[in-house]
This record gives sequence, C-alpha cells and structure tokens, in this order.
Amino acid sequence: MSHQKVAIVTGAGSGIGKAAALGLLGDGYAVALAGRREELLEAAAAESGAGERALPVRTDVRDLEAVAALFARTKERFGRLDVLFNNAGLGAGGLLEDLEVERWRQVVDTNLTGSFLCTQEAFRIMKDQTPRGGRIINNGSISAQVPRPNSAAYTSTKHALTGLTKSTALDGRKYDIACGQIDIGNALTTMTGRMQRGVPQANDSVVAEPTMDIDNVTQAVLYMASLPLDANVLFLTVMATKMPFVGRG
Repeated sequence: MSHQKVAIVTGAGSGIGKAAALGLLGDGYAVALAGRREELLEAAAAESGAGERALPVRTDVRDLEAVAALFARTKERFGRLDVLFNNAGLGAGGLLEDLEVERWRQVVDTNLTGSFLCTQEAFRIMKDQTPRGGRIINNGSISAQVPRPNSAAYTSTKHALTGLTKSTALDGRKYDIACGQIDIGNALTTMTGRMQRGVPQANDSVVAEPTMDIDNVTQAVLYMASLPLDANVLFLTVMATKMPFVGRG
C-alpha cells in the first residue's frame, strides 16, 4: 500500500538543511523542518508553498526533550517517518591550543550527540511502523575524511559521525533501517561564501577555493532518499570539482 513519504530535516532554517528540506517538499514529501531559529523555519516553510506538508518545529538538537518533542509532533501530524537528515552542525575555528573546552562541548553536543539523539528517536518510530523501516542520512562533510587547519572540534565530530553512520547502518538492518552519509565539499551557501574570498590552507597560505551550486547537494540527498530500503548509499562525496581536497595538505 502506498503512503505519503515523511522526512525530518535538522538545521533546516538555512544553507544545506533548507535546500534539502525544500527539495524533499518539492518531491512530494511531508517534512518537519527543525532548527533553533523559528522565524527562519517558518520562512522556509512558506517559501516551499507546500502548505500543511511543511511543519516548522523549533528544536535544539542538544536538548533531549526538544528532540523527543520534534519526533512526537512529526508522528502525530504525519503518522510515520521515512527519512531523517541529520544535518544540524556547528563549527569552531581557531588554534587548537586556544580552543575553549566549553566551545568544544557545544560542537560535540550539536554535531555528534544531537545526531545520536535524533537517530535514537528515528529508530523508535521506524522499527514499529507499517510499512516498517526508513532511512537516515548523516551530513558528514568532507571534514569526516580530511581536516582543514584549526578545525579540531568540527573535524573530530565529523570523523565520529562516520562511526555513528556505520553503527547505525549495522544496527538498523534488523529493522529495515538504512543509514548513509553524505560528505559535502564547498557547496555555496552564506556560510561558505568566504571560500571565494580565500581560506587558510595547510601550508599557511590563504587561497580562494572553487564552490558548487547547492542544488547538487539537494539532488544527491534526494537520490539517497529515493532508494528502496534493500539498497543503500553508505558513503557519498559531492564536492566542487576543482577544490583542493584530493591532495589537500
């Protein structure tokens, strides 16, 4: 029996999260747009023109109760969950030796623990619904593979997210839950506009880097989400072709 597909996207108020949420809504999904800034979520929902299929939910993924409420509202509104895009993320630049422990914890709590909390809630819904199962997509970033200078907190969490992806893919098998990771490099957003002006390189130089249209990321997420549950993209890297990633260092 066919059913309307339902997704949750975290960090959906701007950047990659917003683009993915709009893409899923455009593809006919019902989507809960989660993020900390309610006004941005509501603006994205309105921009989609999807009406009742778009559900803005103010959520701090570091907050266990807020995460539980997000998933409860999604299930109450739409009845099930087919796709979770763990996208919410936070960075922290600066010298490793000067990084404040509190800032480290904020990054870990957002990027890693937040993804874990959302994954737990997704499991609880997906394993008991009919049809059973679903798909979880983690935003790993290419920093899950190779660091940029002065990015210890961000890079550490993204490497750890790879472990969470693998464990989720393994532990989800018995529930028909697939999990994959998308590693994104230099998609053009308001946060990455600085790439075109120049960013520090491993040799201490500052170099402008090529970027790519964010729609490439949206299409990759839609492809991963579109697969039947007996198929999985475990890892996918989508990046600006000419950016200094292969050979970085």
